[in-house]
Amino acid sequence: MKLVTASEMRELDRQTIEEVGIPGMVLMENAGRAVAEIVRNDFPERVHKGVLVLAGPGNNGGDGFVAARHLAEAGVRVSILVFSKEEAYSGDALTNLAIARRLGLPMAECLSEEAVREHFARFVHAGVIVDALFGTGLAREVAGRFASAIRLVNDASAPVVSVDMPSGISSDTGEVLGCAVTAAVTATFGAMKLGLALHPGAAHAGEVCVVDIGIPRCLVDEMGIRAEFLGEGTVSRLLRPRPETGHKGQFGHLLILAGSRGKSGAATLAALGAIRAGAGLVTVACPEGVQPVLAAKLTEAMTEGLPETGAGTASLSGLERLLWLMDRKRAVAMGPGIGLHEETRELARRFMAEAPLSLVVDADALTAVGQDLALVSASGHARVLTPHPGEMARLLGVTTPEVEADRAEAARTAARGSGAVVVLKGARTIVAAPDGRISVNSSGNPGMAAGGMGDVLTGLLGSLIAQGYGPWDAARLAVFVHGRAGDILAAEKGPFGYLAGEIADTLPAVWRSLDPGKQDISGMRPFVR
Repeated sequence: MKLVTASEMRELDRQTIEEVGIPGMVLMENAGRAVAEIVRNDFPERVHKGVLVLAGPGNNGGDGFVAARHLAEAGVRVSILVFSKEEAYSGDALTNLAIARRLGLPMAECLSEEAVREHFARFVHAGVIVDALFGTGLAREVAGRFASAIRLVNDASAPVVSVDMPSGISSDTGEVLGCAVTAAVTATFGAMKLGLALHPGAAHAGEVCVVDIGIPRCLVDEMGIRAEFLGEGTVSRLLRPRPETGHKGQFGHLLILAGSRGKSGAATLAALGAIRAGAGLVTVACPEGVQPVLAAKLTEAMTEGLPETGAGTASLSGLERLLWLMDRKRAVAMGPGIGLHEETRELARRFMAEAPLSLVVDADALTAVGQDLALVSASGHARVLTPHPGEMARLLGVTTPEVEADRAEAARTAARGSGAVVVLKGARTIVAAPDGRISVNSSGNPGMAAGGMGDVLTGLLGSLIAQGYGPWDAARLAVFVHGRAGDILAAEKGPFGYLAGEIADTLPAVWRSLDPGKQDISGMRPFVR
């Protein structure tokens, strides 16, 4: 499913109205009617208490006026709080405000914080609240009477249906602009907004319904939109069937550089992720002191010992052997648990620059990169970087809060600067390509915030590349399948406490579950009249 920015949505609206010739009033009518239907269908036991509509300036308020009219026509008791003077409205929103007035719908102006508090006190027992304060155009922090209203809405017991966006959420980044409505349902129009897929916006949106209001699908397809919400439909179509006559030599040999003294678990988990992802063969290169431990743990993988430092990490003197080990391999994954010894960092940097294969770079190997993104592209071969937000902050020379404030842009910046596919891990993991494409993952849950999960992902991703998937497709497949395994475990075992090794063991069940015919509606439901 495509994800649009505010500017892309404005352009879709413009083309629909000016070039196709569908009037804006038709789009607004369709939007408001859909909101009214969602209110009645989702909260039938509450609408008898009445519905309170908060109408802000602009077309979002206009959608609210239409919703109020349709609710009133259906016999629902409706009250409207108007947050701007009539002269502030124009176009279709002004027309629908005038219609609501002529029909005698109960309406009160909230032009001050005092007025907001006064009117909310009268409607404290409303059954449902419709949030039509701000839509996709919000670009500054919410303040004054609008902030007061949002706080009162969030304190109320009534469920909230937000119109297009929860008010106070940036439609491009998901950032909370001062304060934001927490909705039970968000009815978004025409296309899914990027800020609804990204946290914290996703947490404020509740259940998302993407409503067709009449924007021709061909316009969306021709827009050249660069972002997608990654769901089962897309992933299933990426997945290649394995031939009946296949053998291990056809499914790739992955080399993993991982582990050090005290961190053999990271190497083990990366190898398990690779094996469970279907690689034909897996070899783990590790410090020679760790090799016997891994050989005992990994029955299905091969191990190779490398010269080690006094700290039990791989030594720079092992570079030649490491390069030799790439013979007949199809891809390399490096970084889990290799440590931060100075020699090991230099080994990682040299290997990254010289390795003539596709390479997944994670964990301690990312620390070795520092801010030298040019190093990543030095070999001319494909690279995939898999940082968590702290590692991304180090790569870009910014703070972790700056990364989290606009995760999509951080991932795009790192991908452009490194020439690599970048996987920015976290809630709603983002995959970014150097050409500007991004994919926001829909799978996964908070129970995956535990040690070792990223190591499994590294092995899984390396395995897919070794099997012949390109870095972009491999990264999207890997993050979705990894998250889906976590979702299966959360449903079976509980919301947290399951193990990274169990994620690897659940991967075969995920492969079996993928349905090529399924649509990409993960995290939302379609709106059906």
